[in-house]
Amino acid sequence: MGKTFDTFAPMGPAVVTADEISDPHNLDIKMTIGGEVLQNSNTKHLIFNIPNLITYISSVCTLEPGDIISTGTPAGVGLGHKPPRWLRPGDECVVTVQEIGELRNPCVLEDQSAVPSNY
Repeated sequence: MGKTFDTFAPMGPAVVTADEISDPHNLDIKMTIGGEVLQNSNTKHLIFNIPNLITYISSVCTLEPGDIISTGTPAGVGLGHKPPRWLRPGDECVVTVQEIGELRNPCVLEDQSAVPSNY
């Protein structure tokens, strides 16, 4: 559910094919907000490797060329911080994946009435 809302689950800066990645099970991945590193890991820590994910998912639904499988996220999400680190308008999330590049996303408040009173 966390990756299904409108404007969520951004992709990029590029989508690459398997032949463009030396080892998909050994890529550094990092996410920063405002220069603060919140997540820093490597795809070798995936719970399920890519062939197993494809095998399982294709047993449940049809996969087509170009389909993208979201594999999850490393430790360090905002809820896990003490105190929790929530996104705020003006924040910029930067995700870097080795051999692919860097994706930058600004956080924009769409609905002022949705801001919690303790924000």
